Amino acid sequence: MSTEQPMRPSHPGVAAYLEKRGSNAQHRLADAITAFAGSMWFVYIHAVAFTVWMLVGERSPWPTLTLVVSLEAIFLSTFVMIGQNRQAALVQAKADHDFVEQELELKTNTEITRAIHQLTTELHRRLLDDGA
Repeated sequence: MSTEQPMRPSHPGVAAYLEKRGSNAQHRLADAITAFAGSMWFVYIHAVAFTVWMLVGERSPWPTLTLVVSLEAIFLSTFVMIGQNRQAALVQAKADHDFVEQELELKTNTEITRAIHQLTTELHRRLLDDGA
């Protein structure tokens, strides 16, 4: 029995955005770091590392540990902003695609409505001509 899940269809705007983003090495690295930093493994690793540091690593770990944690917080907040920017770009990509599709649908519906009107007018004209 296969454990692979079928691929879900993706929004075309999102698919195009992800394809474009996937072609950039910096974006792939930022996405990988953001995904890891937002995982429970990140929490577990840090809990163990900081506990070992405080208990075993140094006699007075607080100044160095404070510096390390502060620097890490600076970088992690940057990755949070990268994640927020990525989410905003995904939403914009979907909105842009949806706008184009809705405009095309509106144009198509307008053309269909005009064609129906012309056919109805022609039908009425022929019916009146045949009845006269």
